[in-house]
Amino acid sequence: MILFKHDNTTLKNSKVKHLLNIKSYIMSFAFLTFTLCLLIFSSSNLSASKKGLSLWANSVVPSLFPFFVATELLSQTQMPYWLGKLFNRIMKPLFNIRGEGSFALIMGLISGYPVGAKIATNFRKNNVCSKEECERILSFTNNSGPLFIVGTVGISMFGSSTIGFLLLITHVLSALTVGFIFRFWKKNSSTTYENNAFNNFNKKKIGLSNLGESLSSSISSSISTILVIGGFVVLFSVIISILKVSNFLSILVKTFTPFFNIMNIPASFIAPLITGLFEITNGIASIASINIKAISINIILTSFLLGLGGLSIFFQVFSITSKSDLSIKPYIYGKILHGIFAAIYTFSFIKFFPVFNLNL
Repeated sequence: MILFKHDNTTLKNSKVKHLLNIKSYIMSFAFLTFTLCLLIFSSSNLSASKKGLSLWANSVVPSLFPFFVATELLSQTQMPYWLGKLFNRIMKPLFNIRGEGSFALIMGLISGYPVGAKIATNFRKNNVCSKEECERILSFTNNSGPLFIVGTVGISMFGSSTIGFLLLITHVLSALTVGFIFRFWKKNSSTTYENNAFNNFNKKKIGLSNLGESLSSSISSSISTILVIGGFVVLFSVIISILKVSNFLSILVKTFTPFFNIMNIPASFIAPLITGLFEITNGIASIASINIKAISINIILTSFLLGLGGLSIFFQVFSITSKSDLSIKPYIYGKILHGIFAAIYTFSFIKFFPVFNLNL
């Protein structure tokens, strides 16, 4: 009997090692393929790298970097603690998190990706909230900002502030819906932790004596984060370029065309949608440029991508959360739900509120 158990354990261990080896081979093959593609399509990749770098320097840095610095500075004050005292009666029953989570929600909605994830990770590092609470915060506070939704997407891409505000309203509503659903995330399990919220915020009180030090550390941390984001923007710009030049994107379009036909969605949306799954800015820009009478399709798909975020933002968030013990799963599940609810809410607003029905 003992020998049988021992054999079972050995068999399981060998299977685990075999699976790990297979994953290692797959990753090695994927990276080797990517490297070869960089060489084969070097001309188009160079152009894509420049485009991604330009996008990062001209759009991402000006819009996000000041908010990163402001968030770092506010995190070193008692502001999260005051907001926690003020909103605890709302945050606890609705989202099953401490009131301090309101700071992550507010800054995440104002600033955009990936500020919410950065605050949730900082909360965990400073023992402001338990692991489960920080994972709940992570699931719904990492959102697209109003400047990007209304300004870049609504006004610049669609040429309509009405569309921008519609996308902003449904984006916020779907984020709050996801937060309410995730109040049940690991509800019956709780990590033992020492709540140092008050002490931490007191220790980090900024004054004239340490203002220079606080500014320096906030800028250094923000530069580190913005450089990582820039790397992902350039990398995914190159990946999208490889998919297009290698005709792999065309193969995907042909594969998904029957499915889109069933849903009465023109096949011209497939390529932009796939692009948006990798990097939302390029994907949304392509979707907005498609001219059809039923513009509601453009808006609904854009709303879905804004909620989902895409792989580029996922890896940005993962690079931040990997420095803590937070699981990335609630973020993944949360963003999938966010995209779905955003699309449903946008469809409902267009259908039931005539002011938002912009079909020609």
